[in-house]
Amino acid sequence: MKIYKQFYINGKWVDPVKKIDSFDVLNPANEKVIGQVSLGTPHDVDSAVISARNAFNFFSQTSVEDRLTLLERIIAVYESRYDEVAETISLEMGAPISLSKNAQAKSGLTHFRQSIEVLHNFRWEERSGSTLIRKEPVGVVGMITPWNWPINQISCKVAPALAAGCTMILKPTEIAPLNAMLFAEIMHEANVPAGVFNLINGDGPTVGEAMSSHPDIDMISFTGSTRAGIAVAKGAADTVKRVAQELGGKSPNIILEDSDFESAIKSSTEHCFNNSGQSCNAPTRMLVPENRHNEAKEIAKQTAELTKVGDPFDDNTTIGPVVSAGQYHKVQDLIKKGIEEGAELVVGGLGKPEGLTTGYYVKPTVFAGVSNDMAIAREEIFGPVLSIMPYKNEEEAIEIANDTDYGLYGYVFSNNAERAKLVANRIRAGSVSINGAGADPSTPFGGYKQSGNGRERGPFGFDEFLEVKAVLGGDLS
Repeated sequence: MKIYKQFYINGKWVDPVKKIDSFDVLNPANEKVIGQVSLGTPHDVDSAVISARNAFNFFSQTSVEDRLTLLERIIAVYESRYDEVAETISLEMGAPISLSKNAQAKSGLTHFRQSIEVLHNFRWEERSGSTLIRKEPVGVVGMITPWNWPINQISCKVAPALAAGCTMILKPTEIAPLNAMLFAEIMHEANVPAGVFNLINGDGPTVGEAMSSHPDIDMISFTGSTRAGIAVAKGAADTVKRVAQELGGKSPNIILEDSDFESAIKSSTEHCFNNSGQSCNAPTRMLVPENRHNEAKEIAKQTAELTKVGDPFDDNTTIGPVVSAGQYHKVQDLIKKGIEEGAELVVGGLGKPEGLTTGYYVKPTVFAGVSNDMAIAREEIFGPVLSIMPYKNEEEAIEIANDTDYGLYGYVFSNNAERAKLVANRIRAGSVSINGAGADPSTPFGGYKQSGNGRERGPFGFDEFLEVKAVLGGDLS
């Protein structure tokens, strides 16, 4: 069992200011305790902020070359502990080990490498007439990260913030914090200067609130639910700090009639179930032509039946459990609502898959005949639950797609590239994938509407951690 009773502040592992009961970390596959962490208080936040504020005075003035060298050192240490990172993620949040190794852990390296590329080519100053326009680090950044893609969300904040010259305090999710503690060990081993990176465990209402309202934190970068994001924004309002948020999603997936229909339905269903449905950009609302609704149901049903739910460390497993008892019951409640509101249950449903009595396992579930006023079409389920929604024509499909509070991601399938682009342009979302195109770590990721504000990844994510200064009369050449 991994026991982490200390926090990482000012380059050292330190005891919490006030000792409170430990928080148990559970393995969602078997419900056993695999670790313990201490939960912090506002006093710990104060200590970390002082550390980060003092470190900002020198770290913000370091050279690009020094920061590039630091990022390279972090990558080298991360690579040496890669398998440990992947295994920890699978143990505490339930992702299949193949997904952890090939995507979850890999994403951490990807963001650091991407930050190096951006930093190599970045222009910190440019002239506008006699005025010098400078980019400078925003300051001390508070970072609050979730459990579904934990290292991904930590790295896509920490890496560009370091590259920009910021200092930071990280509060990872208390549900799956062990990978973050391992990340802190990596940062320490890579000789990140004391105070530049700090970590405090804690819950949202206590540590998260203290961070969002702290007057000496210049920016909050938050990833999580829209509900929690609203609380963070309200907490930050009194100090008028910058807030960047990547929040929930309810992504529409428009399958046009001229697409490779069987392939589109199969791959989209698999994508929806990936990571046990615990991805903010999962294509959970599948929009299909009304006259091919039955065909889509059958293909999705067959795909769901081939999805093997089980032990994350079994090589044959397709999806593992959801992360916690709370998440399991939330998913069950929404499946129940779907049935009660009249959606057709095609496959899956309530309860655990056969033979899996222990662990937070959910049946891969497909609903058909879903209308956009049903709870399963409007609420982010965060479980392996697909809603198939028929449409009469392209205009209605676009209308249904945009009839949501969210706007993180969208999907379009068509064999006509120009038509697909025209439809994609009308979807109100921060990203749209055409014909299953995968993510590009150099391009912006973020949402419209209640899916958040700001962008992560690549040059756009780097810009989030910078201020812009105009030095009038700065052109002395």
